[in-house]
Amino acid sequence: MAIYHLEAKVISRGAGRSACAAAAYMSCSRIYNDYDGVQHDYTRKQGLVWQQIFLPEYAPREWQDREVLWNAVEENEKTKDSRLAREFVVALPVELDKVQWQALLSEFVQKQFVADGMCADVCIHDTDGHNPHAHIMLTVRPLDEQGKWQYKTQKEYLCVRGGEEQGFTAAEFKTAQADGWEKQYPYIPEKGKKKIYLPPSEADRRGLIRADKHPKSTKYGRQNPIAAKWNSEEQLLTWRAAWADAVNRCLEKWKCSERIDHRSHAERGIDEQPTIHEGVTAGKLEYKGIVSDRRELNRQIKADNELLRELKAQIKKLTNAVKEVIPAVAETLEKIREHMVTLQYHLLHNSAEIANTRERFESASPIMAEYKSVKKQLRQKQETKQELLTQKENTGFFNSRQRKKLDQQITALTEEIEELKTRKTYLMYKVSCQNETEMKEAEKTLLKMSDYMEKLDTQQKQLNAQLAVDEEEYGETLERIDSEQEKQLLEARIPLRSSFYVKIREKLHEIFGQKFKYDRVTLAERLVDHRLGENPALYRERASDLHREQEKEQGRSQSIASKKKSRSHAR
Repeated sequence: MAIYHLEAKVISRGAGRSACAAAAYMSCSRIYNDYDGVQHDYTRKQGLVWQQIFLPEYAPREWQDREVLWNAVEENEKTKDSRLAREFVVALPVELDKVQWQALLSEFVQKQFVADGMCADVCIHDTDGHNPHAHIMLTVRPLDEQGKWQYKTQKEYLCVRGGEEQGFTAAEFKTAQADGWEKQYPYIPEKGKKKIYLPPSEADRRGLIRADKHPKSTKYGRQNPIAAKWNSEEQLLTWRAAWADAVNRCLEKWKCSERIDHRSHAERGIDEQPTIHEGVTAGKLEYKGIVSDRRELNRQIKADNELLRELKAQIKKLTNAVKEVIPAVAETLEKIREHMVTLQYHLLHNSAEIANTRERFESASPIMAEYKSVKKQLRQKQETKQELLTQKENTGFFNSRQRKKLDQQITALTEEIEELKTRKTYLMYKVSCQNETEMKEAEKTLLKMSDYMEKLDTQQKQLNAQLAVDEEEYGETLERIDSEQEKQLLEARIPLRSSFYVKIREKLHEIFGQKFKYDRVTLAERLVDHRLGENPALYRERASDLHREQEKEQGRSQSIASKKKSRSHAR
């Protein structure tokens, strides 16, 4: 059925990506990147259904060629960490066919992006018929009326006039200068003092010399208002809502009953926990027999949601049908308690996972930080040694004093370098790594551990919130019973508890597999009973009494049956 999925990414050199590579991948084509001289060939990739370039009014027509368009983007961005493009990945409704997907995407892209001045590259992928989706790549710079790229940010100079400070771009300063505004430059008032920024007129009056030629400016400059709008969180929320509206209009047009919603569970008033995105890596890990943290977390969430739906349905059914019947109330209370024990077990499990992960994280983090520091020092000292060796080569043979001094420095540096290499090897040994490649993988693992702990912390909050909801529901259900009926309610709950006891353990064992712990279930039950104000000893005592009464009743029945049998033989 149709689902809502819109993933927003930024393609930047700072993350090691290129616009040409991304465009080649999503279009299953071959593109040569003029910026770095790398050819990206994805012609063997399968699953491309449709592709199209959309251009605004002022864009050059030759940009209809994908390779020309994205090479123009790469050429215009000069810095090593430039943001090159924006990418959206959207899920397409399986209820529609390929022609309807094209119409949906064309209308959405034209209205939301191209009409606002962006160039858009759109491709549909559908490899197996079960996961149709589209990639939308967008330019991040606005175009002027001549089809030239506008600026992302402009340098903003902080100028002064009469004690007031104000920012101006280079173009604005030409006018502001006529009104008496001056740029500020760095000056050193006295030897050993920190530099200060002054306008030239004030510096000349005080007889100061300029420290360098760069005027004072804002840290990030002034962002292009169009680019600022595109980069804003409000615009992303608008695009998310627009995609949901576009899909729903299309589904309605083609007489499909399904609808999608871009809002979160909390905004829609849904108590269920949302699952997290697993990604292709999680599937590959589990295919190899390795338990994926993301998939395990999703299994827990799905099991919780299933229990929650079952609990809500049961409560609604029992409330509407047999509100005042003691067996029904007893079953409702035990169902709520069962769900709370399951949630409490998840909390205990997550706490143990967080503690274990944090211990490993805190153990490895200082080592990794020291490793980076040692590596940096080693590189600096090796560069210094190379400089000294070069200096020695350029020193005349008869300048023995200078050569001897350089030899001493080189020897000292060599010893320091060897010590740093030994320390570097020791640090690698401390985290069980053999080479720098493994150290890079260890660093990535640390980042994943941090992300995993954040996700577990988020789930802890959701689990605690659901426990509070269950506790309130438990109290409201218990209030339906009068004090005179409490004994009957207790007797009705005792046989249910033993069956629920087995059910809880089976379900938790199924969810957690090898990580399941019986003693953790017992602890979860104790914590839940304490929270609900229940007395487990009272249940055990009353259960023993009922068991003895049942044995007596069985004895009496057997005695009566035996007497009847003896009478029949006597006859």
